[in-house]
Amino acid sequence: MANGITVQAPAPPAARRMTMQKLMRRRSTTALALALPLILLISGLVIYPAFFAMYLSMLDRKMETFTGMRNILFLMHFDTFWMVVKQSCIFALSAVFFKALIGFVTSHLVHNLPPKGQRKWRGMLLVPWVIPTAMSTIAWFWLFDPAYSAINWILAKFGIGPVPWLGVTSWARFSVILVNVWYGAPFFLIMYLAALKSVPDQLYEAAAIDGANWWQKVWYVTLPMMRNIIAITMLFSLIVTFANFDIVRILTAGGPVDSTHVFATWAFSLGIQGNNIPMGASVSLFMLPILGVAAFFILRDINRRGSSV
Repeated sequence: MANGITVQAPAPPAARRMTMQKLMRRRSTTALALALPLILLISGLVIYPAFFAMYLSMLDRKMETFTGMRNILFLMHFDTFWMVVKQSCIFALSAVFFKALIGFVTSHLVHNLPPKGQRKWRGMLLVPWVIPTAMSTIAWFWLFDPAYSAINWILAKFGIGPVPWLGVTSWARFSVILVNVWYGAPFFLIMYLAALKSVPDQLYEAAAIDGANWWQKVWYVTLPMMRNIIAITMLFSLIVTFANFDIVRILTAGGPVDSTHVFATWAFSLGIQGNNIPMGASVSLFMLPILGVAAFFILRDINRRGSSV
């Protein structure tokens, strides 16, 4: 006390650390309580069906006798299964690659437009992603129709013969990938555009002072700053594309000769149409290890970059 005024000594660093720890612990508890309803909802809609599918895959066709791994072992000796694995990987990897490439290019084009132009183009470019997939796929089915194809009509004006879009294996695979890219590229566009908005302009200014050209700015500034967003977006799209059902089902129904089947459509064909639900459940479970390996490597790369910063 000096001249009748009490002067409070500052809290020691250890006491301040304890206060911050209590505050962060309280915030973590509050965040967990707020997220708990969503966690329970996800558990009910995702985790329970996944374990139930594992249970179904171990039953016989009548779903009365436990057979263990017999269904899975049978699939691994089935030639159509390996063709579905190959087609699913080709479909998912090629579609995600082109969606990422188109999204990256268009996001840069939109990012360099004036603000008013950006709002207009963002709205128009998001239309394919906003339209229900089944509705847009039916429109594409009409465009690919062998008798009334608008695309073939345009090609005929240039002297190009009709293309069997859905009748030949190579063209059918190309068609389903094309529709998936058309539908999913706007998602990459909006994610990459948001990431571009977060890159500080000072980094580009410093690169320009150092004499960097446009490509060097993209390679040394844009890509490192967007790398985590690119990885997470590609992982999310890979999961969704691998589990895609409606595009392949509406366009080709797995044909011709099961050459465009992916895991989801073949599981539906075996389980629902073929009245063999345990076998269909076994097919759907094969997506889990493939996506698990992809998620492991992508997330590990993100964690490595985060720990090195």
